[in-house]
Amino acid sequence: MLPSTETSAPAIADSREACSEYVAHLQFHMTLQARNLVPSLSKQRDRRKTLLHETQADFEKMVSRQGF
Repeated sequence: MLPSTETSAPAIADSREACSEYVAHLQFHMTLQARNLVPSLSKQRDRRKTLLHETQADFEKMVSRQGF
């Protein structure tokens, strides 16, 4: 016997919410790891390092604003 649509809809919604939470958690940890790979800007004001930092910040903003 197949489950009815009424009973499976909450299960699908719960599954999507769990997946969204997992993706957000994964993005957070990836961001923290990426920050460890980017050189610190406090020591020198090299234009290349500044550009790298700005690019990373812009990318993180863009990714964080995407809807699921």
